[in-house]
Amino acid sequence: MLKTRLLVFSALCLSLSLLACKDDPPDEGNPPPSEPPISGDAISTSQGDVIIHPINHATFVMHWADKMIYVDPVGGAAPFEGLPAPNVIFVTDIHSDHLSADTLTALVRVDTVIVAPQAVRDQLPANLQGVTQVLANGGTLTVAGIGVEAIPMYNITTDRLQYHTKGRGNGYVLTLGGKRIYIAGDTEDIPEMRQLRDIEVAFIPMNLPYTMTVQQAASAVREFKPKIVYPYHSRGSDLDEFTRLVGTDVGVEVRIRNWY
Repeated sequence: MLKTRLLVFSALCLSLSLLACKDDPPDEGNPPPSEPPISGDAISTSQGDVIIHPINHATFVMHWADKMIYVDPVGGAAPFEGLPAPNVIFVTDIHSDHLSADTLTALVRVDTVIVAPQAVRDQLPANLQGVTQVLANGGTLTVAGIGVEAIPMYNITTDRLQYHTKGRGNGYVLTLGGKRIYIAGDTEDIPEMRQLRDIEVAFIPMNLPYTMTVQQAASAVREFKPKIVYPYHSRGSDLDEFTRLVGTDVGVEVRIRNWY
């Protein structure tokens, strides 16, 4: 008799448990994070990860806070096939490895904003000039929730002065969810670069004769100490030597990625 009562009691408890589970509402308060629309390195910020996706040479894209950021897009539409359209495009200079009006025309959508120096805007057709916000060296603005500061980019070595004059092009420091990302553009190790502070990620060029040597680049990186540095615009440069010269004693991580 006792055994029968225990079996009935156990069955009743099981039934009640199943009913309780059935009545529990689904947990909708913490939906799983959505997958980013592009692949690449993830840099954490207070508003989600920045995903960095190299394209070629000086061209790359980033995804952050549901926004697509394009940097110096060239090469037509083909290199960007399958990628979401840009919300913001940053152009650094007038040279053809940074500026392509045909590529911009293929990529720009109704809500796209181009940020560029005046020299770049002057070379764009009227329809692209209309969506371009001009920023001069030292200027700041906020676009699509991104804080932007224009940093000079220019040559300082005597036999390279003809390539990039001070004031024509822009490097940029972008603030994304509290993290500062430095895009150097075509430049040497200028004082404005060496004076930067609190940089999370830096994109640094190194190729001759247009920018600087790996020795100059490493010296500057060791001085302004970004947490992560990506050598880009570096065709023909010895990136192993750059990594060796940066070293491991100043807290900078060198990331070599596929730009070519």
